[in-house]
Amino acid sequence: MNERAIKAVREFLAAMGLDPDAAELKRTPERVANLFADLFSGLEQRTDDIWGELLPEGDGSLVAVRRIPFCSICEHHLMPFFGEINLVYLPSSTGVAGFGKFLTLAKILSRRPQLQERLTAEIAAAIMAGLSAKGVLVKIEAQQFCLLAAQEWAKDTKTVTTVAQGELKCGSPLYEAALSMLEEKNANV
Repeated sequence: MNERAIKAVREFLAAMGLDPDAAELKRTPERVANLFADLFSGLEQRTDDIWGELLPEGDGSLVAVRRIPFCSICEHHLMPFFGEINLVYLPSSTGVAGFGKFLTLAKILSRRPQLQERLTAEIAAAIMAGLSAKGVLVKIEAQQFCLLAAQEWAKDTKTVTTVAQGELKCGSPLYEAALSMLEEKNANV
């Protein structure tokens, strides 16, 4: 139990004009501290050792993993942003990773105070380094709660970030093929 965090939440509630000793708020500081401990659990985890043994099935074909759900905390407002991560990578001769590893990667990197742009870049970098990939394209589409809370008319607003590296960088021969693998209209292909 993080007593310092619990005390800080009590102080925050009092600073906002609330009574942290009121029956309905009595356990709120503890609940908030526990929730944020989970939401920031990725700070204590590394991504370079998640890949395990690579599978030798890689034949130089593009591999896509789509619609990985995530929720992170915007470091600017400490409010959630959430959505989906889509990625394509070009394996090297060292092999391919099991698909579940990408969910683990997303969880570790999103469980930190983040910016969507940085999260996109960190996922791409981890795939390039951890798999010795020849190229990667990562696309994240998310809703930012800080935007939604401030502007209720922005309820359908989504932010999209992409990072393309290596043989899949923008303008490369494989870029368009990789991008098309991430589009919904190609979901049944």
